[in-house]
Amino acid sequence: MTATSPAASSLRRLYFIRAAFALVWAVLVGVTGSTLGPIVITLVILYPLFDVAAAIVDARASKQSQNVLGLYVNVAVSTLAAVGIAVASGTTGIPGILQVWGAWAIVSGLVQLVVGVGRRKMGGQWPMILSGGLSVGAGTSFILMASQPNAALTSVAGYAALGGIFFLVSAIRLGSAAKKAPVAA
Repeated sequence: MTATSPAASSLRRLYFIRAAFALVWAVLVGVTGSTLGPIVITLVILYPLFDVAAAIVDARASKQSQNVLGLYVNVAVSTLAAVGIAVASGTTGIPGILQVWGAWAIVSGLVQLVVGVGRRKMGGQWPMILSGGLSVGAGTSFILMASQPNAALTSVAGYAALGGIFFLVSAIRLGSAAKKAPVAA
């Protein structure tokens, strides 16, 4: 598959959208995430739901050219994360949210890693592979943070910002790969 395929073009647009969403979301959580209120709860539930929507769009655009099982696994995992975060926000609060977020980051990071490796030939996937691997480590740190006094959700803002940067770099690299790809006859 060349980087000029419809799937690569669609993926590039999706990565730009995901980057913008993650960066805006990170700023909002960074500003409001020190205490658990309705805005923060809405934001931390919205993030995995946005991931669900993005994975569905990605799977629909990619299903003709590649295996999309990992994307559907991500849909299920992110849906469960949104539900888990909603439950934790009303029961255990910030520590529970961090635990669910951490578990979600680990599993979705592994999925992102596998999907990125499978898309290597498309181009622009090394940032996604690296991001998936880092997500596993970040998820572990969120779980550990949950047991600390004064745990806050502002730490997930940095995670989302870094993820947004990786999506942006990957989108740019997909565009660079398309310019370098030979024109099909």
